[in-house]
Amino acid sequence: MHTVNWRLFADLAEVAGGRDHAVSVAAESTIGDALDALLADCEGLGDRILDGEGLADDVNLMQNGSPADLSAPVADGDELAMFPPVTGGSAR
Repeated sequence: MHTVNWRLFADLAEVAGGRDHAVSVAAESTIGDALDALLADCEGLGDRILDGEGLADDVNLMQNGSPADLSAPVADGDELAMFPPVTGGSAR
């Protein structure tokens, strides 16, 4: 088994009941498997992040600081992050 650490930001953390979540997945799992484990623990999060075809377009997914997709394999101790688009600030 691998432990994978999810970090959720903005409204995703609010819906999930917190920013940090650790899940256990089988050794040959993907990010999609880790997402299934997270959704099993966080009621209502699926309604926010999934559409009819998978992960909604307005959700960004990172693995250990790099962009990732649901088919990527995970390793023990990986940090996965999800967040909505970043907007705002001022142009200077």
